Amino acid sequence: MTPGGGPAPGSGTGVRPVGIDELLERVRGGYRRIEVREAHEAARTGEAVLVDIRYAALRERDGLIPGALVIERNELEWRLDPQGSHRVPQATGHDLRVVLICNEGYASSLAAASLHQLGLHRATDLVGGFQAWRRAGLPVEAVEAAEA
Repeated sequence: MTPGGGPAPGSGTGVRPVGIDELLERVRGGYRRIEVREAHEAARTGEAVLVDIRYAALRERDGLIPGALVIERNELEWRLDPQGSHRVPQATGHDLRVVLICNEGYASSLAAASLHQLGLHRATDLVGGFQAWRRAGLPVEAVEAAEA
């Protein structure tokens, strides 16, 4: 049963389970994803907030995007909900343009869909994630430099 009392998807009710590839296609169809150069420019001009949702080991290994907020995936909704008591100062309203960045652009798609459910209708994610940013030669700094 679902929390609403209905049968759980795939529980013999005739509802076909959805695989991750189909789920990604569905959620990505609900918003426009952003390419690295556009994301860089939007952050540079203050039009968007970049949010790095990668876990610590990846940040330590590969570095950080200067100026990006670091909010790990498991805290994302609590930190970016403009109505939430645990929000970051940047979570100023539902019109906030948030660009989520994971390692390769998969987890961030699901996270963007979750933010849309909270009313953050301009949330999107970076095509190719952090790895695409780095391949494009855009700024990256070591974790130690960022913490100094």
